[in-house]
Amino acid sequence: MADKLRDSAKNVIQKLHQSGIEQTVMLTGDNKSTAETIGKEVGVSDIQAELLPEEKLNYIKSYRGKQKVAMVGDGVNDAPALAEATVGIAMGGAGTDTALETADIALMSDDLTKLPYTIKLSRKALAIIKQNVTFSLAIKAISILLIFPGWLTLWIAILADVGATIIVTLNSLRLAKVKE
Repeated sequence: MADKLRDSAKNVIQKLHQSGIEQTVMLTGDNKSTAETIGKEVGVSDIQAELLPEEKLNYIKSYRGKQKVAMVGDGVNDAPALAEATVGIAMGGAGTDTALETADIALMSDDLTKLPYTIKLSRKALAIIKQNVTFSLAIKAISILLIFPGWLTLWIAILADVGATIIVTLNSLRLAKVKE
């Protein structure tokens, strides 16, 4: 007797690999044969089974020493590993309160297909944040440089500040166009 594999699981793992995530690891408390069957079917890179919460935490610590780590979990036994991961992602629908409170991100449904979209959206958001910060600092630097020769009046400073705010806001609205 085993849990039924979600239809979307294999597709989600493929999309994660396509998005640049090189290694996917299954950390589970289930028995080894069940875990290996499910892990191979969905295409995860590494399978670690029959783990206690402390052992999951130790695996996350060992991976985090080498690279950034995202952990997806839904139970109390996942909470320590979720807290230790670079990014903890809790499954909101079936997740325990402990997992939801510990995680950095909560997927409010049990739909794993939202995971690749969440990664895509967060990468795009980070790129836009960097653009906005760079643009804002450039406007401030130019404004400071215009003070010394006396070319920066109060009205030009106000227009530059308001203009920068409008441009940054419009640039951020591009996130609304990100599709799954």
